[in-house]
Amino acid sequence: MRHNMAGRRLGRGSNLRKALMKDLAIALIKYERIETTLPKAKELRIFIEPFITLAKEDTVANRRLALSRLGNKEVVKKIFGSDFISRFQNRPGGYTRIIKGSHRLGDAADVALVELVDYALPAEVVKEEKAD
Repeated sequence: MRHNMAGRRLGRGSNLRKALMKDLAIALIKYERIETTLPKAKELRIFIEPFITLAKEDTVANRRLALSRLGNKEVVKKIFGSDFISRFQNRPGGYTRIIKGSHRLGDAADVALVELVDYALPAEVVKEEKAD
């Protein structure tokens, strides 16, 4: 029986799984939109949303907690930055969006796009789309 065994294993041991989630979270915060497999995307949502909730209150303790779990100073500065967190200040949760895609060619895995809810395309991409 699977009593009290939450989360997906993702075909990895616990240390590799933690490292994977940490790397995916860093990439999502840095680029605000990433593409990964659907099970990883669903696990990433569970992993990253507490960091954004933590960043709503900018204290030294919260910064240290985020830094100890993420291990990247640049990303922690970005999360706790006023322009980043002001976008989520009035939102009670649900900071990420998962958009299901097609299947990957190599192994037919379900692919998903994970983005922050208020993600907007960069200006140069919008200009290229209008030109077409």
